[in-house]
Amino acid sequence: MDDDVAIDFYSLFRIYKDGRVQRFAGTDILPPSPDPKNGDVRSKDVVISPKTGLSARLFLPDTTADSSTAKLPFLIYIHGGAFCIGSPFSPIYHNHVASLTAGANVVALSLHYRRAPEHPLPTAFEDAWEAFQWAVGHSDGDGPEEWLNRHADFRRVFFAGDSAGATIAHNVVVRAGVTEGETKGLRIVGMVLIHPFFGNEERDKLLEIIFPTSSGTSKDPRLNPGVDPKLLGRLGCGNVLIFVAEKDRLKERGRSYYEALKKSGWVGKVEIVENEGEKHVFHLMNPGCHNAVTLVEKTVSFLKQC
Repeated sequence: MDDDVAIDFYSLFRIYKDGRVQRFAGTDILPPSPDPKNGDVRSKDVVISPKTGLSARLFLPDTTADSSTAKLPFLIYIHGGAFCIGSPFSPIYHNHVASLTAGANVVALSLHYRRAPEHPLPTAFEDAWEAFQWAVGHSDGDGPEEWLNRHADFRRVFFAGDSAGATIAHNVVVRAGVTEGETKGLRIVGMVLIHPFFGNEERDKLLEIIFPTSSGTSKDPRLNPGVDPKLLGRLGCGNVLIFVAEKDRLKERGRSYYEALKKSGWVGKVEIVENEGEKHVFHLMNPGCHNAVTLVEKTVSFLKQC
């Protein structure tokens, strides 16, 4: 085994010359199970594409345990981690999505997309779109996953994500707006972006490594949506909630997205919320703090009221 290092990218990953990748965070795994801290939220793992390994964790609130046939809003959540680390199977994301499931009374799909650097961008964007299309296949009640057939309301679909996951979520919702014919009458109601990892005029060494085919963070609308107002104006939902954190270096990128969306010609409602004194994805690192609880409550309110 060759221990010579080819690329060492800070606290995210290390690539060895023999091709091995070592991740430094987000590798803990929590099995699917009821979460007693969030009521009797049930969860299970599903494989979306056996060919690529694309998979997800599904969450179902305890309100579906009775014989009620009422459908619940459907949330697709996409985890962050700079497109490189993190997983819906980790304790951090399992607990976060379970709390949203219980609080908002939704069916949730937490996506496990293929990660860089083994799978450079735009793989994550394509995986998210494939997962969305897989979900759409349940809108007539005859898809492969019974939880979605029985309980998900495909006229009330939401996307949410944090950091890189927010970037991925945005790209799916834009693509849905551009290709309405591929959604079979499904309706995306809203999108929640938590500390989105968008590009800007600054050079981003990480994105240069994990997205070598991109035209650059300042020119590629997948990374910097504001550079293409016409495309941004076709965002395929009517409500957007954006969170930024005062001490997050990505704060201004979230604000720039907010301003660009308002000027794009998009017909919808957008709100931005800033958490004072907080850093990037603080709500995942310290979920019990006041601002984290408030962030979850605001998200739950958004999912309930839109």
